[in-house]
Amino acid sequence: MSNSEHKLADVTGKFTQVVRDGRKLSDTNWSNGRLVLSNKRLVIVSNGGKETIPLSKIQSIRGRYDVNQTVAKVSNYISINYGANVYLISMGEVNEFELQIQKAILDGEIVLLKHPAVKGGVVQDSSWRKARVKINDGVANFAVESGDFVQIEVDDVGTIESDERTVRSKERPVIEAEHTEEGSSVQTYVSGSSQNCAMLKSVLDRGAEKNASQIDLSGKEEEVLMAIYSGVSPFEVPEFLDIDTDDVEEIYERLIELDVLEEVRVRREVALKPRGRNIASEAMNNK
Repeated sequence: MSNSEHKLADVTGKFTQVVRDGRKLSDTNWSNGRLVLSNKRLVIVSNGGKETIPLSKIQSIRGRYDVNQTVAKVSNYISINYGANVYLISMGEVNEFELQIQKAILDGEIVLLKHPAVKGGVVQDSSWRKARVKINDGVANFAVESGDFVQIEVDDVGTIESDERTVRSKERPVIEAEHTEEGSSVQTYVSGSSQNCAMLKSVLDRGAEKNASQIDLSGKEEEVLMAIYSGVSPFEVPEFLDIDTDDVEEIYERLIELDVLEEVRVRREVALKPRGRNIASEAMNNK
């Protein structure tokens, strides 16, 4: 390795290529070997040879890519997408290895940040500002040129979407992350290179997937969530919705069990969790 290149990880694991030059390989099998990660490349070494993947060529890191039963039987793997190729990598601490790749690609990168782009459902008059990225376990950090510091906790992300927007007079890729700040639902927009946006999305996707809003709720339960989402105090919900206090308490209990609300303190003050924000937002959009 050159003087400017340094090793970040050297581990054993198993891997398989499932797409080569754009062609899906369905008869692939896992191979054991060594994975060496530096700040410039990922090297996969096995008895059959060596594959070198420049970090600059990695387009994204994704989840499952079950091409056959042999692959599907393995629970903990990630897919590395580069060019017209896809490699699957598995090991005991695969999430930690994924984080090391994300950090190697993203740490120190300069992106454009609009924060908050939306707050409490209202579009804000925020401008795009340069920010330096730093990824830690469970957190995406952005040091903004103005001196501000923006943190997005992965477990707090309700939704994450990709889009193309006009940013500083050019069409650029943008990711839109919904999370909370000081108790309010906000959306932060991030724009940068295609690779940086795809990698940031892979960082934040874990929270969005966990907090997906696929739960069947009654009309009254949705009304309670929408009221809290709109800023109504949990103590004022019974009067605001003209629902008996005991009935609202029962709804709170059920929504806490469903991981939609969290209890802030006894005497039933509650706050929306990411899944709850998703449900409330979808319910309001459907009205």
